[in-house]
Amino acid sequence: MPQLLDPQAQALRKMKRVATTLFLVMCLLFIGSLLLQSRWPALSYLKAAAEGGMVGAIADWFAVTALFRHPLGLKIPHTNLIQRKKDELGESLGSFVQENFLSAPVVADKLRNARLVENAGRYLATESGATLTSAQLAAAARGVLDTLDDERVLGVLQTLAQDYMVRPEWSTTLGMLGQKIISDGHHQQAVTLLAERAETWVGEHPEVFGEIVSGQSPSWVPRMVDELLAQKIQRELLSLLAAVRHQPGHPLRRALTQWLLEFTDGMQHDAPTIAKVEAFKHSLLNDQQLRQLAVRGWASLKAGLQQSLAEPESALRVALQAAVASFGQRLISDLALRETLETRVIQMVERLIQDHGPALAGLVSDTVRAWDPAEASAKLELQVGRDLQFIRINGTVIGALAGVLIFSMGQILVHFWG
Repeated sequence: MPQLLDPQAQALRKMKRVATTLFLVMCLLFIGSLLLQSRWPALSYLKAAAEGGMVGAIADWFAVTALFRHPLGLKIPHTNLIQRKKDELGESLGSFVQENFLSAPVVADKLRNARLVENAGRYLATESGATLTSAQLAAAARGVLDTLDDERVLGVLQTLAQDYMVRPEWSTTLGMLGQKIISDGHHQQAVTLLAERAETWVGEHPEVFGEIVSGQSPSWVPRMVDELLAQKIQRELLSLLAAVRHQPGHPLRRALTQWLLEFTDGMQHDAPTIAKVEAFKHSLLNDQQLRQLAVRGWASLKAGLQQSLAEPESALRVALQAAVASFGQRLISDLALRETLETRVIQMVERLIQDHGPALAGLVSDTVRAWDPAEASAKLELQVGRDLQFIRINGTVIGALAGVLIFSMGQILVHFWG
């Protein structure tokens, strides 16, 4: 089965056949006119045209072929130029790319004319642009979350908790906050709620008081007396709790408020109280508990973020899309922001070109240098060989016209001065 050629190779082969066929036509015309010009002298003009066409075709075939290989395999000087000058060609191509494409002023001018920031703003401000961009940002964020090392994240979270939760002293800060809350009376609602819940519980559990009284009462006291005493205690406690719940100035409320004020003041200024609060904090947040807290917190946060980022209708995705669209609108309307971003983008690209431009240009030179000479010649011939075949065709046609023109002028000169 014949090997299939790619479109470029097919086009090159087709144009070579056309140019060669035209040369063969000139050869046939030359032979025919040479044999028949004695019978028909006018064929001398055709013979001259065919001679010129053949000369032009051969000369241009030699010129085109000499670029890529030795014509007819003959190692004629200054032929097979691509293979012989491959490295120099690579160096020149690299220098050309650097001077004309990787030059900081050229790139900066192109970027300014492109108005990238303004066009980006117009794109982001559209619904489709904001939707697509937010989806891409969400996908990138999910990728980052998937690649994170959970153990390292937990280590960082535990260290942060140690530095910002356990190590700092809590007592003074909590004391100041508590004192402010109590001074402003915000604790009264908690006292009311506590009294209400206690009153409900006492009313629903009379058996508790019966058990307490009977357990403390002598065995000779009648059971009825114990029940009456338990009921009396329950009623008095219910009355007390109701009074605390309904009376803002109840003595028990005032006593509790005074105790809380003294305690919060001690949390700020009393060394033993401060030490007790700190000891309680350390017992509450020891290393194992901190790690468990970090594990639970990170697992919940990561799962919540991944789920929200994956769902287009989630609050996070909707907010992200709105933020992208808002940013696009601002890029359109805020000239100062647009110019600032454009300047920074250009400066960043210029810095990249200055730092890495020579390396990128060197990549072109190194790539060409690494090519096999025959491979390099074949690659370039595939790219430009088809167009070069037109040189052969044009050379054949121009040679034929030149041949007949020269012959005609010669005939004219012979006619007038012969």
